[in-house]
Amino acid sequence: MYKHTAQERFLRYVQIDTQSDPESKTIPSTAKQKDLSKLLVKELQEIGIKDAELDEFGYVYATIPANTDKKVPVICFCSHVDTAPDCSGAGVKPIVHSKYKGQDLVLPDDPSIVIREKEHEDLKHQHGNDIITASGTTLLGADNKAGVAAIMDAANILINNPAIKHGKIRILFTPDEEIGRGVNKVDMKKLGARFGYTIDGETAGSIEDETFSADGAVITINGVSAHPGFAKGKMEHAMKIAGKILAKLPDRLSPEHTEGREGFIHPTAIEGGLEKATVKLILRDFTEGGLKRHARTLQKIVDKVLEGYPNSTAEVKITEQYRNMGKVLRRYPQVVDNAIEALKRAGFEKPLKRAIRGGTDGSRLSFMGLPCPNLFAGEHAFHSKYEWVSVQDMEKAAETIVHLAQVWEERS
Repeated sequence: MYKHTAQERFLRYVQIDTQSDPESKTIPSTAKQKDLSKLLVKELQEIGIKDAELDEFGYVYATIPANTDKKVPVICFCSHVDTAPDCSGAGVKPIVHSKYKGQDLVLPDDPSIVIREKEHEDLKHQHGNDIITASGTTLLGADNKAGVAAIMDAANILINNPAIKHGKIRILFTPDEEIGRGVNKVDMKKLGARFGYTIDGETAGSIEDETFSADGAVITINGVSAHPGFAKGKMEHAMKIAGKILAKLPDRLSPEHTEGREGFIHPTAIEGGLEKATVKLILRDFTEGGLKRHARTLQKIVDKVLEGYPNSTAEVKITEQYRNMGKVLRRYPQVVDNAIEALKRAGFEKPLKRAIRGGTDGSRLSFMGLPCPNLFAGEHAFHSKYEWVSVQDMEKAAETIVHLAQVWEERS
């Protein structure tokens, strides 16, 4: 049995506010993310990883040296330090609910926040485990500090157990993943890894080898201004045009009506006035063909609405965000195969292989030359006050990392 440190590390990490800011132009978007990154460098150095460093952009790099004579590909384990802008991450007060028995978890600082087993399917598999939640007024930060804690725990195990044979391992902690900038400034040459794994998933025993492909869309509407007292037959209100466009988005292509491998068109922001308005949307699908269909659907809706406003114009601009990492991973089946073997060794007889209805740093890293599926960290109910994680799941994530290092060494 390994001596685990995941719980104590996690409880430390979540109390550091690392919320990222999509409106910021700095890198990282918030300086406070470096507060956790500096602590991680210090802890890595304390366990014996002397080259741990924090760069100017908020990235942590560290090396666990190889202890085998075999030629093993360099493997990277990656998690992100930031928490989502959707919910406050300041003043997190983690609570450990020991030996969970299936009861409702009422969070004391806001008793209206209740985590119920019937609403959180994976809680049914947690009886007897220790569940960590926040106190009801903030998110917890398990996304992705559970992954950070698991990697740190695994690093501690590998450094202190030299009998576990492995190749060179690189550790990478990134900022700003939650706002889509997590790998913008990764130095791939410095990282020097051949394959990677993000530790940023949900259900214990799962590996995700596909993500959505993602585009952003911005509709810019130019209406016609007129004095409201003399506007008849003249005014064409940009905000009203925007509203009609949104009203015509089909329910069948909305996040609240889709699941599995179904994609969607999702408005995220609207702003403007009489003369000009902008609508921001995200397009998601597992295929690039699906993304193109969504873009055509959006353009047709805009064109149809504009028929009723002959003096107004609207432009739809589509921007690529990330692509399905499965396209890359299919060329390197050993990356997923080795992870599945590691999951089995960690006690998961039937590992769950599935697609993410979202994206990770691994999506972009895969297309940057680092094939990078996503392994579980045990985090649940992301970006909300209902967020929770199991201590035992974090420990299993750490064990999976250790087994994975061994599998790569054995199969090289």
